[in-house]
Amino acid sequence: MLDVALVEKCADPSLTPAIVEQFVAAAGSDDPLAITVKSGGRLVLVPTPASPEAALKIIREYVGKANVRVGLTQYPAGAGITDIAQLDAALVDPCENLKRGTALFAKVARIVTKWYGSPTSKEVMPQLIDDAIHAWRTGIFEGTQVFQADDPGGATFLRGKPLPKMRLEGNVGLEEDTGEIAATPPGAATDAASAEMRIDLSRIGGKN
Repeated sequence: MLDVALVEKCADPSLTPAIVEQFVAAAGSDDPLAITVKSGGRLVLVPTPASPEAALKIIREYVGKANVRVGLTQYPAGAGITDIAQLDAALVDPCENLKRGTALFAKVARIVTKWYGSPTSKEVMPQLIDDAIHAWRTGIFEGTQVFQADDPGGATFLRGKPLPKMRLEGNVGLEEDTGEIAATPPGAATDAASAEMRIDLSRIGGKN
C-alpha cells in the first residue's frame, strides 16, 4: 500500500488519493526499482537492479528496442523523450515516478473520459477507471496511442473543474478546453493482445 504522505506530496492533484492507490495497485509495483520489459508481447527477463544506477543501466539498454515500464507506477520509460541520454535515475525515485506516472495517467483518464462524452453520473466511474487502467497497461485506447496523444483537457474522470490542455513533452500547460457533456457512446475495449506498444525513439514526441 502506498504511503499516504507520499501520495499527498507527489501524486497529481487531479486524481483522488483513492484513485491513485487503485491505479498503482492494479497497474504498478511495490518496488520503486521494478523494471518490466516486453518485446513482441513477450516478457524479457532482466536482472533485478539493486540500485537506481543499476536500474538506469537496464532501462537505457532496452528503451527504443522494447516496451519498458519502471517504478511504482510502471511508467513507460520512453514517454516524452527523443534521446536515450534524456533518461535519468529520477525515473525510479519513488516521488518523481509517482509524480510523472500519475500526471500521465491523469491525461489517459481525460482521454477516456472525453471518449465517453464527459459523463457526470457516478455509476460510470468504475468503467472509466477500468478502461483508463487498461489503456495504461496497453498504451492504446480505442485506436489512440495514449502516451503520445495530446491532452484533450476537460474533466479527469468525474472531477469538476476542467484542467488545461498540455502536451506530453515537458508536461507544459497550454490552452483550456471545457469538454462537452454528451451521451455515452457505445464501443468495445481494445483487444490487449493486439494493443502491445513498442517504444520507437524515432517517433517519440511526434504523431504516428
